[in-house]
This record gives sequence, C-alpha cells and structure tokens, in this order.
Amino acid sequence: MELFYILLFGALSLVVATLELSKSSKDRITTSSAFNSFKNNYLVVYSVMMAGDWLQGPYVYFLYSHYGFDKGDIGRLFIAGFGSSMLFGTIVGSLADKQGRKRACVTYCITYILSCITKHSPQYKVLMVGRILGGIATSLLFSAFESWLVAEHNKGFEAQWLSLTFSKAIFLGNGLIAILSGLFANALADNLACFLAIGMAIILSSWTENYGDPSESKDLLTQFKGAATAIASDEKIALLGAIQSLFEGSMYTFVFLWTPALSPNEESIPHGFIFATFMLSSMLGSSIASRLMTRASIRVESYMQIVFVISAFTLLLPIITSVRVNLHPPPPWIGLDWVFSGGSISLSGSIQLFGFCVFEACVGLFWPSIMKMRSQYIPEEARSTIMNFFRIPLNIFVCIVLYNVNAFPITVMFGMCSIFLFMASILQRRLMVVSEMHKKPEDWSAMKEDPEEEPLNYDQ
Repeated sequence: MELFYILLFGALSLVVATLELSKSSKDRITTSSAFNSFKNNYLVVYSVMMAGDWLQGPYVYFLYSHYGFDKGDIGRLFIAGFGSSMLFGTIVGSLADKQGRKRACVTYCITYILSCITKHSPQYKVLMVGRILGGIATSLLFSAFESWLVAEHNKGFEAQWLSLTFSKAIFLGNGLIAILSGLFANALADNLACFLAIGMAIILSSWTENYGDPSESKDLLTQFKGAATAIASDEKIALLGAIQSLFEGSMYTFVFLWTPALSPNEESIPHGFIFATFMLSSMLGSSIASRLMTRASIRVESYMQIVFVISAFTLLLPIITSVRVNLHPPPPWIGLDWVFSGGSISLSGSIQLFGFCVFEACVGLFWPSIMKMRSQYIPEEARSTIMNFFRIPLNIFVCIVLYNVNAFPITVMFGMCSIFLFMASILQRRLMVVSEMHKKPEDWSAMKEDPEEEPLNYDQ
C-alpha cells in the first residue's frame, strides 16, 4: 500500500482523537444519569442496527458476483431495493406514526433478518425478494428509530440534550461501526441475523411504545394527505425536505463515483482502506458537529450553509484536476516522488482523495445536524410519515443515477452533484431566514444570553 494512504489515515486518526480528548467545559453539557442511561441504551441499539446495514455494503455485491450475475443483473437488484424503499417502504414506514414506533423498529429487525436469509439462495427471484425486503427495512431504519428517539426524549429530557444523542449516534453508527464492519465483513456477515436478533431483544425488553397520531379515525390515506398538507403549508418543512434530498442524492451518487474517479484507468487501489478513511473522516465531521451543537450561540441553520458550499467545492475537484491535467500535464514532482511515484495514485488522485475525505467530513456534519433540524420542524403527529415522504425524491433520483451511471462522463455526474449542493446551500440560507421570522420572543432572549456566563459540562 502506498505511503500517502497511510499518512492520510494516520493524520485523520490523530485529528479525531485530539478533538474527542480535548473537549473543554464549553463543549460539554451537564446531563442527568437517567438521560445517560437512556442515551446509552439507544446508542447500543442504533449501533447494532447500523452494523447490520453496513455489513451489507462490501458483502452483498461480492455475493451477487459470486453467484454469477453480471453488472446489469446486479444493478437491477440494487434498483429494486431503492424502488422498494420508495414505494413499499414509504407505506410501511408511515404506519409507525399510527401503529407505534417501537413496533416499527421491531418490524425492521424481522424484515432485515428475512432479507438476510434470502441471500443464501443463488436464485435471482429469491434475491430480488430479498432486495425488496431490504428496501422496506431501510425506510424503517432511517425513520422509525429517529421518530421513536425524538418522541421518547421529549417526554422528560431537555431539548438541547437531544443533539448529544444525534452526534454520538453518527460518530459510532456511521463512523466506528462502519469501519469495523468493513474490516470484518467476511467474518461477521454470516452472523448478521444474530446481531439484529440481539438488537430486537433489547428493543422488546427496554423500550416503551410511542405514537404520532394513534386516533382510530385516521387511515393511511388520511395520514398521507396530512403529511402532504404539512409540507405544502409550512415552508420550513418543505425547505428541509428539499435540502435533505439534494444532499443525500449527491451523497449516494458519490458512493457510485468515487472508485472510478480514483482509478480512471482501472488501477488497483485499496478500496477497503479508502472506505475506512472515509468513515474516519465522517467521524471527524460528527465530532465537530457535537461541539457546534452544544454552543447556544451557534445555529445549525447558519453553519450548514458553509458545510454545503464546502461539500460542493470538493465534488468539483475531479473536474478541476481533469481539466488541469489535460491542459497542462504535471511536471515531475521531485520532492514528492517518495509519496506519489511507483504506485497507482497520482498527484491529481491524491488531491481528489483529500477532497473526498473533506466531503465525508461534511457528511458527518450533515447527519446529526439534519436530525436536529427535523426534530425542531417536523410535527410529532406525522414525523415518520413526513420523513419517508422526504425519501421519495431521493429514491427516484438514486434509481435514475443507477440506471444511467455509465451513460454520462464522470465529470458531468460530479458537476451535477456540485450544483445540487450549491442549491442546498441557497435553500439552507432561506430556511434560516424563514425560521428567524417565526422565532418566538423567548427564543430571541435565549439567543442573547452569553454562554460564557455558565460553562457547560458534558457528562457522558
């Protein structure tokens, strides 16, 4: 493996460790022991569930290839998963508001276990059923668990503490667990159902049920109409949904594009190590988010504008480096030969990889921040339904990208993603303006308080 990969991973590890170990009283919030128990219980469950999702990544594509299916067949399987998430997942996920969020989380476990069982069959139709079940499970994973957490948290804990759970969940579930899953996918994939069963046991034994609107008079169609009305009548919710779709659409497209971007001539690159580096970058972003969200004087709506602009620029790097190389072939970098020569990565590839790590740090910032904004703006009675509505344009977009991933030059795809992210920044600016217009008087007085007067103390 080339020295550049190791240096980048080592530098990121050092920065993440320094950030986590150097938190001062200003970066911490005093919490109760009851909240810490509640938070830790959720983090265990969320980490186990995310492990199940992450283990599917490096394992499933290889499994389909092992069964003898070509890229076209595998692409259709993945499209079926996203299409299922859009259609069936939206319906099942929306039932959580009426039938109960705990029940929906248990349904996720059962559905994903069944999906895992189908992967032991080499039959294409059976695998297709598994992808459909997996799509339903994905919708539940990204709506029911968060909806349960927000409702349960608001029953007895301070609103500011919620950001602690969000940031730590992303740090663990989308960072550390992702790295471990990538490293041990081969060893753990066969035991995936056991992990999900353990998580389900914890849910059944320790979680209480909560609902959005459990009234008998509301059927599923009425719920959909109510959610659509809420989105159409409240600009903040509509802006939030558009921002989420633009960013997540770009993020999922990036997942398909980073490999050909870093190996344009099909050079051999350490995919697993690069993936681990990306996840470490995501941990860096979530660590930064945890610091920002503990400061009462810093608004999520404000700093996320900057995050979107930075992420847009990072996805322009493949275009910039491509144009630069075509117009001006790089001279020999004598002083950097020991890093860049004799291997698969070029100077332009190194610049792109660094930029992609910055993008993944933006992803780590995005997740807890969007979770916090959703907890503030989405009404409780239709939280899960609205969150699944947000995923409809995302799933349509990803299906289109998957179907046409080879139809356009890679620079065009990155340019499209960059434009989407700039649009997200503009919409984020509008969301901040609209939210300030509707701010209550007591909120303004709270914002004027100096957080320096009463240092925060993060007990975890």
